[in-house]
Amino acid sequence: MKVVVLTTSYPRDAQDFAGRFVADAVDELRRHGVDVEVVAPGAYRDWGLAYGAGVAANARRRPWLVPPLLVSMVRALRRAASDADLVHAHWLAAALVARVAGRPFVVTLHGTGSAGAFSDVALAGRRPWLVRFLLRPARAVICVSETVAAAVRACGVERVTVIPNGVRIPDAVGTPAVPPEVLYVGRLSPEKNIDTLMEACGDLNLVVAGDGPLRSLVPQTLGAVSNDEVASLLERASVVVAPCDTEGFGLAAAEGMAYGLPVVAAAGGALLELVEDGVTGLLVEPRNADALRSAVQCLLADDELRRRLGAAARARASARFGWAHVTDRTLEVYRQALAG
Repeated sequence: MKVVVLTTSYPRDAQDFAGRFVADAVDELRRHGVDVEVVAPGAYRDWGLAYGAGVAANARRRPWLVPPLLVSMVRALRRAASDADLVHAHWLAAALVARVAGRPFVVTLHGTGSAGAFSDVALAGRRPWLVRFLLRPARAVICVSETVAAAVRACGVERVTVIPNGVRIPDAVGTPAVPPEVLYVGRLSPEKNIDTLMEACGDLNLVVAGDGPLRSLVPQTLGAVSNDEVASLLERASVVVAPCDTEGFGLAAAEGMAYGLPVVAAAGGALLELVEDGVTGLLVEPRNADALRSAVQCLLADDELRRRLGAAARARASARFGWAHVTDRTLEVYRQALAG
């Protein structure tokens, strides 16, 4: 089987967070014997729209560059897909291009909050006809959470399957650092509620890995780090904090769970599917710095509670987000798509 993966976001180096989950999925497919060719910025000319604030935000500022971007994507995809069995497009914008690839295609929707009003969930609510138009020819639509899937189904789109993003489940977890560390991994941008994070935890033993337009609010950030460095930070951490209430999935939270860490999460978006209050972590009112701080301090003060919630979180991550399970389900979608 040859699959062409079409994406507008893909890591450019080991420190790049952009589209990391897409690259990880590609690696796993290749390990399962799938011939995967990636069509990402670089394979086509992105005209400076692909990175930084993201395609949606960049396109709002420079809409005249969208037509040449789409033309470049179409040309690159048609070349790559000439001998392919299937195209796998990530995000709605890529679905528009996949329609003219001349091959069966499936689409994964991530519900990325950084797209703002142009995110999958927001568009489904505001322009259901557009989402229906873009997705109707797809052989299958994969959503990374029930939150995203519900929005898509409400548009009248059928053939929707929920397959979460995969994470690596380590064989064992290490001993947390002393004093306990609170870890945030992710983009430093407004939709992630970074101001709430810093108000709640800025004077605690907070470790931050990430970059973005709000970096000035987080002077201690390590910046963008590699996958291996993220793994080392997870080994040391005692608590993972996830303050964004509009996540389409919540990759950092899922990774923390895989390492046996309780997650303090905003009660909104797909984090409600990952974190069960009092079982795998603690849920708090979104954008409530006092509530976030109180929950983090509660966990830092109670070793037994941290261990209990962390063990349940790791068990849930192993059952739902392990790569073997996620890749098997993706391959089954491919087989069904090719069977028509």
